Amino acid sequence: MVRDSRYDVLFEPVRIGPVTAPNRFYQVPHASGMTNALPRVRAAFREAKAEGGWGVVCTGACSTDPSSDDAPLPMATMWDDNDIRAHALMTDAVHKHGSLAGVELWHGGAAVMNRASRLPPLSPSGIPWMATHIGFMGNLRPKVMDKSDIRDVLKWQAEAARKALSAGFDIVYVYAGMGYLGYEFLLPEYNLRTDEYGGSIANRVRFVRELIEVTKDAVGEHCGVALRVSLEELRGRPGQNQPSEAHELIELLADCPDLFDVKMDSSPTDCSASRFTGEGSHEPVIDFVKSLTKSRWSASAASPHPIRWCRRSARGVLDFIGGARPSIADPFLPSKIREGRMEEIRECIGCNICISSWHDGVPVRCTQNPTAGEEWRRGWHPERVSPAAKKERLLIVGGGPAGLECALTLGRAGHEVTLADAGRTFGGRLTFEKTLPGLSAWNRVAEYRLGRLNEMTNISMYLESPLGVDEIIDLAPDHVVVATGARWTNMLYSTLEIPVGKLEHANVFTPDDVAAGRLPEGPVLVFDFDNYYMGGVLTEHLAAQGIEVSYVTPAGQASAWTIMTNELPLVHKALAKRNVPVTTLHMVTAFDGETATLTHLFNGEQIRIDCRSVLIVGMRVPRNELHEALLARSEDVTAAGIRSVERIGDVLAPRRHNPCRPQWPQTRP
Repeated sequence: MVRDSRYDVLFEPVRIGPVTAPNRFYQVPHASGMTNALPRVRAAFREAKAEGGWGVVCTGACSTDPSSDDAPLPMATMWDDNDIRAHALMTDAVHKHGSLAGVELWHGGAAVMNRASRLPPLSPSGIPWMATHIGFMGNLRPKVMDKSDIRDVLKWQAEAARKALSAGFDIVYVYAGMGYLGYEFLLPEYNLRTDEYGGSIANRVRFVRELIEVTKDAVGEHCGVALRVSLEELRGRPGQNQPSEAHELIELLADCPDLFDVKMDSSPTDCSASRFTGEGSHEPVIDFVKSLTKSRWSASAASPHPIRWCRRSARGVLDFIGGARPSIADPFLPSKIREGRMEEIRECIGCNICISSWHDGVPVRCTQNPTAGEEWRRGWHPERVSPAAKKERLLIVGGGPAGLECALTLGRAGHEVTLADAGRTFGGRLTFEKTLPGLSAWNRVAEYRLGRLNEMTNISMYLESPLGVDEIIDLAPDHVVVATGARWTNMLYSTLEIPVGKLEHANVFTPDDVAAGRLPEGPVLVFDFDNYYMGGVLTEHLAAQGIEVSYVTPAGQASAWTIMTNELPLVHKALAKRNVPVTTLHMVTAFDGETATLTHLFNGEQIRIDCRSVLIVGMRVPRNELHEALLARSEDVTAAGIRSVERIGDVLAPRRHNPCRPQWPQTRP
C-alpha cells in the first residue's frame, strides 16, 4: 500500500537540541506501572512502540531521590548503578529500532507521601497536597524548603541526568507539571516565598530554570533537554507584559530547554476520558507556545487521527505529535500510517483503563490492545500471533468483545474459526453501551476487530444464530469457546458490603432492561453499587430522556471507582448539570412501587424517597447456561469429537473490560 502524501510531514526528521528524532511521532512520558523491579517487562513494553515506528519513546516519572517516593504507586528510580543497568535494557531495546529514548526525571515535592522512605516531603512553602481520595492520602506533611534543600534537589537532578546519560537516554526531562515540585514553585497557591524564588512570575520560574541549567550541564552535547510543564492554571492568570502568566513563563524560558512538552494541570483535565472530553481539548490552552519560542515542542493528542495531526503540524501548532494513550492502544500506529494501512489502526477508545492500572499499582493494561504489558511475560506481540503447530476447527459462541478478540487471535494463528452470535449485530454489550452519553468511541473495540475479521478467509461469522448443545454437537468442532457474557441482577446490598437478597417488584429494572428498550417510569431511583461507569451514565441517559431521576449509592461518591480512571469529578459535574440528586452511604432496602426505603450503611437510619421505579446497577452474573449444558452432556460432546470446552470474558468472570488475549489453544495442544 502507498502512504497518502498528506501525511509526509509526520515522517520528517526533527532535531531536539543535539539529537534528531526520525519522525514527529513522540510517545510522551506516561506511567506504565512497571518499576525498576520489572526492567524486562518495561523494556519490552517500550520496545513495541519503537518497533511500531514511534520516533521518540519515553519512560514515565523517574524519581531523582528517595525524598520523592510515591509508593505504593509504581514508580521508576534513577538513584544508583542498579537503576542505570535496569534502564539500559529499555534504551537498548528502543535504539534497536532507530528511535530515541527519553527519561522523565521527577521530584514529586509535596504531592508524594514518602510512605516507604518516611522522609518529610519537600515544598516551596510547606503547603501540602490534601488529597480527598484514600489512595493518595498520607499523614506526612511537607517541610518548607530552605536554600540547602533547593541546592540538594538541583544536585539530585544533575546526578540523575548523568546516570540517565550512562543508561543510554537521548532526551532528559525536567518536570514542572501535574502538581509536582517544579509546578509547586510556579503557582502562587503553593509558593508563598518572599525570597528570589517567590513573588513575581520571573522569580517563581527561577527554580525551574535552574533545574534545566543543571541538567544541560550534566548531559553536555549528548542529550536533548525537555521541559514538561503544565500551563492550564497559569493560562487563566493575567500577565503583566503578556496575555497570561503562561505566556510569560514560555517567554522567560524560551531559550532554555530544547523541547517544551506541555500538559494540563491535573489528570482529570490532562488525561480526561473520552466520555467527557472531546478531541483537541488542550489546544486552547497551548496554542500560543510556538509563537514565543524557537525550541521544539509537543503536546499530547487526544485522538490518534493523522489528518488532525497533519493540520496541527502544518499550522505550526505542534512540532511533535505527543501520544500516550494512542501509543498504548496501537504501538504500530506510525507504521500503519507510513505504509498506507490506515484501516488497520486500533484507535484508543479513551476509557482510561490504562490509567487505572497505575492507580492499581500494576503494569498497564488496555481495552483495545490486550498485549499491552504482556510483551515480555507472555511473549505477546501487538501485531503478530505465533502460527499454530496444528490447525484446528474452533467454534466461538458469542460475538461480544471477548468473542471477537478470540476469533481474531485464533484466526491469525491459522485456525479455522466459526463465530456465532444470537443477536442481530456483533459487539455484545457494546451494541447498547455505544449509544449511551459519551460512549460512542467505545465501539472502536468492535469496529477494529470486525474490520480485520472480515478480511480473513479462515473466519466464518453468523448472526441471529442461537446455538444449543444439539447444534454444537452437530457442528462437531475440535474445540468450543463459550463467550456468552453476563447479565445484570436485581440483587441488593448489605451492611457486610456484599450483594445479598433480591428486590422483587414489577417496577424494578436492571441495565439489561434499559438495553432492551424498556424504559422505567419516572421518578426513577438509580441504586448503584457497581461503582463504575454504568450507574452514572444510565442516570444521565434517563435524565436526557426527560425522566426525573435520583441517584443512590452505598459508596462515598457517585461512580466511586471512576477515581481510578480520572472521571470522578466529571461524573459529579455531569449529574449536577442534569439536576440529579445524589445520596451516598445509603442502601435501598425496600420498595413498594411508590416509595423506596434507604438505609444508612453505617448507622442504620432510614429515609424514604418517592419513586415509581428502581433501576439497580449492582451485581452481574455469568450467562453460564450453555456452558453448564455442555458439561452436563460431556459424554455426547466427547463422542462428537469435541476435545475441549472453554469459557472466556464475562461468562468466565464478569469484569470491567475484556482486554484479555485468549491464551488457548496457542499454549495447549
